[in-house]
Amino acid sequence: MTVNIGVIGYGYWGPNVVRNFILTEGAYIAAICDSSPQALQKAQKGYPKMKTVADPAEILTSPDIDAVAIVTPVYTHFEIARKALENGKHIFIEKPFTSTVTEAERLIELAAQKKLQIMVDHTFLFTGAVRKIKELIDQGILGNVYYYDSTRVNLGLFQHDINVIWDLAPHDLSIMDFLINQKPAAITATGIDHFRRNLEDVAYLTVFFQDNVIAHFNVNWLSPVKIRMTLLGGEKKMIVWNDLESDEKVKVYEKGVDIQSREGLYKMLISYRSGDIWTPMVDQKEALKLEAEYFIDCLMKNKKPMNDGEAGLRVVRILEASDQSIKNSGRMVHL
Repeated sequence: MTVNIGVIGYGYWGPNVVRNFILTEGAYIAAICDSSPQALQKAQKGYPKMKTVADPAEILTSPDIDAVAIVTPVYTHFEIARKALENGKHIFIEKPFTSTVTEAERLIELAAQKKLQIMVDHTFLFTGAVRKIKELIDQGILGNVYYYDSTRVNLGLFQHDINVIWDLAPHDLSIMDFLINQKPAAITATGIDHFRRNLEDVAYLTVFFQDNVIAHFNVNWLSPVKIRMTLLGGEKKMIVWNDLESDEKVKVYEKGVDIQSREGLYKMLISYRSGDIWTPMVDQKEALKLEAEYFIDCLMKNKKPMNDGEAGLRVVRILEASDQSIKNSGRMVHL
């Protein structure tokens, strides 16, 4: 069995999607679509025998296409995805899933009615680092997770249709959703639009969970340096994940805090422990290649993906709430 895929969008990320599906057994790129003549020229240069079209309808209505990869700006996602599903096609869709919670819910409902699959391109879930961290958490190495702290900053790239939270935070929100097996209870967000575009370029987002877990995200288009770092604190051990490290991306620290109850003036005795630091082996396979293989496997076996529409919806719900919080000067929004 071969899954015939039409790709809509050949800008920044589209070429990576095409390349990885071409390399995936069981997948066949039937056509590439983009409204830009320059983008289509680039596609034709890279793949001279590939069919290229300017009108998405040629892919969305083609009886020869089984699935559509949507690699376009988020404001276009809903209409393209809706038409793909209505025409009986599975969808592989760029993050964030949709522009609103309502749009996400409608697509999930439509896919269920049509018995079709949705996979949201949360690529980082397939990186060796995130898979290793998930393994350590599931094995109880960290104990109970206390916090998730993420910094994702660099100079640019400014987006014209979404703010910095919608641009950068979906990566880390999808990772948080994957690693922390709890439902967020509330969020607060603050941000500043320095250039009067009505789009925040520096922002801070805090997610609160019911079981005394907190997650914090620092996203910034105006940083003089590029930082991609995440800290996870647990009762037994702590993790530092530096995604810019070429070799030792994940480090596990034998550090923590022990609390003992005792009588007297200070009822809680706090002691600190500090031990070894170790670096687990991390798989170096390209994440998008693994994700492409997973998508095809899910379609062939009719298996629900872990990064399905519901996972995409959970991220969009936090993004939408962050806009509400920013507009209300950081007021807490319950989820």
